Amino acid sequence: MNDHVTRTTPTERSSGEHLKRRAGSLAAGAAGAAMLIIVLVTGMWVIEVIDYVLPVNFDAYGIRSWTPEGLTGVFLAPFLHAGFGHLMANSLPLLVLGFLAALRGIGRFLAASLIVIVVSGLGVWFTSSPTTVTVGASGLVFGYFGYVVARGLFDRRVLDIVIGVGVAVAYSSIVWGVFPGQPGISWQAHLFGLVGGVLAAWVLRRKRPAAIPAY
Repeated sequence: MNDHVTRTTPTERSSGEHLKRRAGSLAAGAAGAAMLIIVLVTGMWVIEVIDYVLPVNFDAYGIRSWTPEGLTGVFLAPFLHAGFGHLMANSLPLLVLGFLAALRGIGRFLAASLIVIVVSGLGVWFTSSPTTVTVGASGLVFGYFGYVVARGLFDRRVLDIVIGVGVAVAYSSIVWGVFPGQPGISWQAHLFGLVGGVLAAWVLRRKRPAAIPAY
């Protein structure tokens, strides 16, 4: 029996270690993203249970358009829902899209969420009827959709492009929600949430080093 010794070059070892580090970083990011979005959605369910059990009306703290006190709802409305059916409809897409949006880091995810919440909330505040109060996480859902799809375009990472294309195909039907239609559904939250997601992807895009001109 002959023994064979396989030698690896420093370049091969370096490449293998780099791939292992990237895989480990992606796995850690996925675990952190999953935990964060589960906590977020669980918090929404806790709030809705409290709203149901106690003699309080949290929905009154939603976005009341064109009133100064209604501006507080910009930050509160995404975590409030008009009943368990409303929350159930938002929970699954929020879990999936929120997880994908958080894959590139918690800090970046929180910044993107803040941009989406502000753009979506202010859009609702400016364009909705003063007689309505808007609540729900659908602005976040549409925002994360726009963010994940646009992130692939702006960052140009292969994985982000693949994820963006997959999300665009799987959730393409929700785009119709940005148009006026069903009574009681805030198309404004959908539209401005989508705008906020695309804006967040551009603001938080990966910065590339400037090309050095050749002389």
